[in-house]
Amino acid sequence: MRDFHLPGRSPVFATNGLCATSHPLAAKTAIDILERGGNAMDAAIAGAVLLGLCEPAMTGIGGDCFVLWSEVDRKTVHALNGSGRAPMALDASFLREAGHATVPTFDAHAVTIPTAVAAFARLAEDVGKLGLDTLLAPSIHYAEAGIPVAPRAAFDWAGYAHNLQGSAREKYLQNDQALKQGSMFRAPGQAEVLRRIAKSGPDAFYTGEVAEDMVATLNAAGGLHSMEDFAAAKCDRTNPVSGTYKDIEIVEHPPNGQGATAILMLNILAQFDLAAMDRFGTERAHIEAEAAKLAYDARNRFLADPDYMTRLDHMLDMDLAKQLASLIDPNKAMKSAAALTEEVHKETIYITVVDRDGMAVSLIYSIFKDFGSGIASDKFGILFQNRGAGFTLEEGHPNELKGGKRPMHTIIPAMLRKNGKVVMPFGVMGGAYQPNGHARFVTNMVDFGMDPQTAIDAPRAFSDMGEMLVERGYSDTVRQELADMGHKVSIPETAIGGAQAILMHDSGVLEGASDPRKDGCALGY
Repeated sequence: MRDFHLPGRSPVFATNGLCATSHPLAAKTAIDILERGGNAMDAAIAGAVLLGLCEPAMTGIGGDCFVLWSEVDRKTVHALNGSGRAPMALDASFLREAGHATVPTFDAHAVTIPTAVAAFARLAEDVGKLGLDTLLAPSIHYAEAGIPVAPRAAFDWAGYAHNLQGSAREKYLQNDQALKQGSMFRAPGQAEVLRRIAKSGPDAFYTGEVAEDMVATLNAAGGLHSMEDFAAAKCDRTNPVSGTYKDIEIVEHPPNGQGATAILMLNILAQFDLAAMDRFGTERAHIEAEAAKLAYDARNRFLADPDYMTRLDHMLDMDLAKQLASLIDPNKAMKSAAALTEEVHKETIYITVVDRDGMAVSLIYSIFKDFGSGIASDKFGILFQNRGAGFTLEEGHPNELKGGKRPMHTIIPAMLRKNGKVVMPFGVMGGAYQPNGHARFVTNMVDFGMDPQTAIDAPRAFSDMGEMLVERGYSDTVRQELADMGHKVSIPETAIGGAQAILMHDSGVLEGASDPRKDGCALGY
């Protein structure tokens, strides 16, 4: 139990259903859907779509998603890949010949075909109960009526409004200025798009006037996108990957997401007695940082579109983890992994829902960078992701940009399973941090006995791209000792990531946890 003398957040308990996500309005919408007879998938879709309006710097219908969900028996976990592909006419050689060493981040060439809409429509049809029209109704309403800008959303608006360009500045700014906390954000163009999808299904997005608006805007910005690229957009059912950390099984979405990186990092950490270390001390932070460097180096080498990746089994192999763990010096920092030629990001949304029957959904949804590519369709204001910046232009690399190919994705939903039963859907936001965040969350609970809310609240550190970011929750002593070991230590301007989780107790009680680093909450009934 937390110390009630100190600031903090209590977990939320319920029995009929529970949602945890990064904005209260989305959590309430999800619960409303459950109370109307929808299942966890219905609630997750309704809440996720609304988050694109609550947090437009993070996500939207111009983006991608990945989803895990379990059957009511809590044993079987399914996966759906809702990530988009590069336009068929685009190739790495085209950009290399134009003088680019990397995919230009805020450029039409970084825009992959948004596939979240296709994924939501398929999941509503195959798994949900209420129908897509019912699930989109709350977002249609709020897109027209407006949503007050929450504090973290205002922080992101102020920090990244400069990414917006062209007509996007008209649709996502007020008088060419970032929206402030408490001001109203409206998106009437998106309301019309959602209304058409609710009536006619995903074809209303991928063909006809809406697709024409998107293609014309991208072509005018230099993109090679075609109507055929949008018409061909589809999501795919796939099979999760998993690994075991002590008595807990962690279930991750397979590539092109980076879930295998989280499993590899946990396998490396399993070679150390973390439980004997100070949970917020220097030794644990150092070992975790070194494990991250090694796991991320493997990610950078191998992870790609599943049709092009050949080393997945290698990444999941415990023998590899043992070999990598042997490279860690407990007293000295090693060099960071070779820098990615592709971009990584830190912004996304995550929503998890469990319903009264025991179905659990873990859904993550993003437009990649803050405000995505910064390009919005001229007529309807659909803000495009720039997930194509996740490709490399390195010739022969498994993640090399090719037309019709999916890029390496940083976003990863997860679940924990114990004794063969799903006990917790969870996710950690924060782009490249996510595998490290999954490992930190799991070890917080398994090795240090933290409940989910405490595990989320706990301070974070992350070593990436040659710098070790250490939140203010760590002491100055720890920061100095890490620097003495050779880490390049700094305090990040923005807190590291965010997280949401729901623990499913055997009693039937649900326990929700939500990260105070975001605006959201856990809510149940």
